[in-house]
This record gives sequence, C-alpha cells and structure tokens, in this order.
Amino acid sequence: MEFGRAVPILRIFDQTKALEFYIDFLGFHIDWEHRFEPGTPLYLQVSKGGCILHLSEHHGDCTPGSAVRIEVGDAKAFQEELLSKRYKYARPGYSEEWRAVEVTDPFGNRLVFYTREPKEQTT
Repeated sequence: MEFGRAVPILRIFDQTKALEFYIDFLGFHIDWEHRFEPGTPLYLQVSKGGCILHLSEHHGDCTPGSAVRIEVGDAKAFQEELLSKRYKYARPGYSEEWRAVEVTDPFGNRLVFYTREPKEQTT
C-alpha cells in the first residue's frame, strides 16, 4: 500500500491578512482558490517548493490554533530571509537546539520550519 503526501488544512478568518502572511511574508504562491459563490467562505491552496497548504474560511474544516512542521533545507537561512522582510507582526527567532524557526499566523496557527539532523535523513 502506498501513501501520498499529507496536506494540512489551516483555518483563516480574513483573506487580506492571510495573503499578507502566507504570500507576502512567507513567500508561498496561490495555486488556486474556490468559493461556492460570491460572498461565501474562501478555500485556497498555497505552495512553496514541495510544501502544500490548504487555507480555509469554512467553519467546519478545521480548528484555529493548529500546528504544522515543515521541513526546509536551511531553517536558519529561512529565518534570516523572513527577518529581512521586516514584517510588521512577526520577528521570528531561531532555535539552535531544534534547528527550527517558528511563526504564528494571524489566526493562531503555528508553522515550524525545521532542518533535519543529518542522521534523520532518509535514503
């Protein structure tokens, strides 16, 4: 039996704030958006490299305050890139111990971007 990639769904409440955070700050791209009709909740897919996230305004899709771990090639370099953007609402630090940078979106969802230890690498 073969399993595919997991795609987390994160709850959002405001399209403008979501795009400012995920697109402008984190550097994701919008792959597609969906609304059943004008004035209904937004559901969209964003991606960066091999990472895919779904963002949803739909009440029943997920709970705000979730956490996602996202593997990156160099978490320290990503942290420096984020700091250089001077985003008004976040100045993420870097954990040497966990080789990770953690950011919280405007809706309380935590994204932990981490670099695997060499011994953790899969073959």
